[in-house]
Amino acid sequence: MDEHPHGPLTGFTVGVTSARRADGLDALLRGRGAAVVHGPAPQGVAPADDTGLRSATEELLARAPDVVVATTATGFRDWIEAAHGWGCGGELLRVLRGAELLARDPGVLDAVRAAGFTGSGAPGSPAELLARLLGRGVAGRRVLVQSHGEPPPGLVAALTAAGAEVHDVTVHRWTPPEETGPLDRLLDAVLAGTLDAVTFTSAPAADSLLARAGARGARDALVAALRRDVPAFCAGPVTALPLRAEGIGTHQPEGSRPGPLVELLCRELPARARVLPVAGHRLEVRGRAVLVDGAPRPVPPAGMSLLRLLARSPGRVVSRAELLRALPGAGRDEHAVETAMARLRAALGTPELIRTVVKRGYRLAVDPAAHTEG
Repeated sequence: MDEHPHGPLTGFTVGVTSARRADGLDALLRGRGAAVVHGPAPQGVAPADDTGLRSATEELLARAPDVVVATTATGFRDWIEAAHGWGCGGELLRVLRGAELLARDPGVLDAVRAAGFTGSGAPGSPAELLARLLGRGVAGRRVLVQSHGEPPPGLVAALTAAGAEVHDVTVHRWTPPEETGPLDRLLDAVLAGTLDAVTFTSAPAADSLLARAGARGARDALVAALRRDVPAFCAGPVTALPLRAEGIGTHQPEGSRPGPLVELLCRELPARARVLPVAGHRLEVRGRAVLVDGAPRPVPPAGMSLLRLLARSPGRVVSRAELLRALPGAGRDEHAVETAMARLRAALGTPELIRTVVKRGYRLAVDPAAHTEG
């Protein structure tokens, strides 16, 4: 029988920053039970329609480079395809074959060789790529960097400082969203801690969210939230670079497609849930919902606030005053705790999960033989 009959992400809320892949990623997440907050960060520009890419390509054809650095497999392939559409694909291939070609990592090298080029690859990280370039010597050489959205951080500056003449060919440029309302709502959800995770499928999406937070005077708060409260799930190491530069830890699947990203969420988020043996039942406290013996129970927000506090110290008596402080907008009237607690018990469908301790407060009825530390 399915361990998660209602979906492995039931009870979790996930933020989606992607514009280009949003529909597919949204459907995958919702199909596994998640609630989704969608705030598209950047808008992609198709390479074939990118006048900036076309101008950079024509400049390259007029002045051939000595070294070409390919940073992404998709970007390299789409650049060649766009050039064929402009009628200069053959000339671009000829120019590239006349240069020394270095791929950012083995995956990019496979794409380069599949296109009929010979070349070598760096081990994978931007630092290792830069070390490989500097080790070969770049002073006085014309170096072209094919980037995706933007070059790896610091690469152009370091090459220029070493004496190279550096030119960037950006494939898959991104522009800010025309409507910032959805992105602001997603940002507010991260800052409020009402998301259980936020996903990024491109580095520009991460940059865009950070930039929007900066424009609202909340960049430091966003970085703190992503470091501490809301885990960031990224489609690969390149996507994670802007976040890692801010000291934000990230989770990455083996593949860069939406499917592996969702499967990683399906493993990681349930593992973060607090599971407790309570009054002969299995109580699982997730982000925005509760599962009792595997069945989701719709608990109102006030009840979730109380239950999360009780679950942090299983079996301990929590006073009404402490519970009142956790109750949003409750003021000073402890009667609000009793009302919210009654609704919580009704929502759980098993009132005996929570015990009243006369004149002291409430506690979870944790099974003594399997007491779990808080």
